[in-house]
Amino acid sequence: MSKTDVSRRGLLKTSAVAGAGLAVPTIFTAQSAAAFTNNPTGGTVTLGFNVPQTGPYADEGADELRAYQLAVEHLNGEGDGGMLNTFSSKALEGSGIMGKKVEYVTGDTQTKSDAARASAKSMIEKDGAIMITGGSSSGVAVAVQGLCQEAGVIFMAGLTHSNDTTGKDKKANGFRHFFNAYMSGAALAPVLKNLYGDDRKAYHLTADYTWGWTQEESIKAATEALGWETVNTVKTPLAATDFSSYIAPVLNSGADVLVLNHYGGNMVNSLTNAVQFGLRDKVVNGKNFEIVVPLYSRLMAKGAGENVKGIHGSTNWHWSLQDEGSKAFVRSFGTKYGFPPSQAAHTCYVQTLLYADAVQRAGSFNPCAVAEALEDFEFDGMGNGKTLYRGEDHQCFKDVLVVRGKENPTSEFDLLEVVEVTPRAQVEYPADHPMFAGGQLGSCNPGA
Repeated sequence: MSKTDVSRRGLLKTSAVAGAGLAVPTIFTAQSAAAFTNNPTGGTVTLGFNVPQTGPYADEGADELRAYQLAVEHLNGEGDGGMLNTFSSKALEGSGIMGKKVEYVTGDTQTKSDAARASAKSMIEKDGAIMITGGSSSGVAVAVQGLCQEAGVIFMAGLTHSNDTTGKDKKANGFRHFFNAYMSGAALAPVLKNLYGDDRKAYHLTADYTWGWTQEESIKAATEALGWETVNTVKTPLAATDFSSYIAPVLNSGADVLVLNHYGGNMVNSLTNAVQFGLRDKVVNGKNFEIVVPLYSRLMAKGAGENVKGIHGSTNWHWSLQDEGSKAFVRSFGTKYGFPPSQAAHTCYVQTLLYADAVQRAGSFNPCAVAEALEDFEFDGMGNGKTLYRGEDHQCFKDVLVVRGKENPTSEFDLLEVVEVTPRAQVEYPADHPMFAGGQLGSCNPGA
């Protein structure tokens, strides 16, 4: 191994930890012997962590990478084991995956689809990565998922919220744990109606790519079904940093709610601009003007500072949850890094464990064996209650959180509070729902 290779790989010491017995089905014996992409033949297995290390979602990417490194440590038997101790499946023992020590390589998606595909391709072809995971952009997720389908490796999506990822762009080799835009709308709209009434006029600013489009469609449909009127919808460039020119027209639009379908640095900047224009102090149509951020994160709240107080949105997970899985993860992450994890960190950590567990249960690294082990797999102990990986579209279904910016935070991390845990049944939908139509899951590709 060259010096460059060593610098790119996460080489971690392996030690055993106590665990339950291994369940290794024999159903995939024949497939296990067949050729597939990057079949690990030595004592190690390489995973590819493809995250935004630069660009508007770089803060999320940094936390994702921290979570991946922690997951590798736990899989290799280091640290306190984290969620391996609370996961309802007991296949993993902290001895790597199928007895092979886990190593990893990283790439920078730059929050650009072409760059993300290039880095994923390099990890697969040059580094022998058998699974690719990561991303904080649905455009990136859709692009890399397509590449992994072609290459014959599993893609365990990181933070991707567009309906399209498990809708029209779903692939048999791709799996998403994170919730989606439809679920945000289904969870958030009833809360907004209770807070602000059913006679509201909404103005949408929307990131101009697949996630923004489906988030706008979802929250618009959910709020209109409860009586709201949509005054205008305006697309904004993902690369934008100053949203002043987009905020100014809101003042004379007659709208009394601004919906920011923005994420990461985009949301921090657009919310800051909206507050600077005095929107939060306005009274329109006899009502206090309100701002809504459909997809929220602690990292965004930190970036926006005082401006997030009282603003509602939805999130996939939050570090303040008191279930045993969440507490175990927060404890492990906090011990290693000195602060609580973000929802991006949580979903990436969980995805890594879910992949490893599926390999272990299938008794094979063959992506088609892994895919079958993940399909219709129901599990618990990972921080979201009972969760189902639906076989029809590879979307996870679980409880969704509605949160708001905390008025009186007790620390720099205590910025959001959970106002409602929306039960899984309220955010479920049929696989052929119109917002998810247009694509086919297809067949698993094991590659060469």
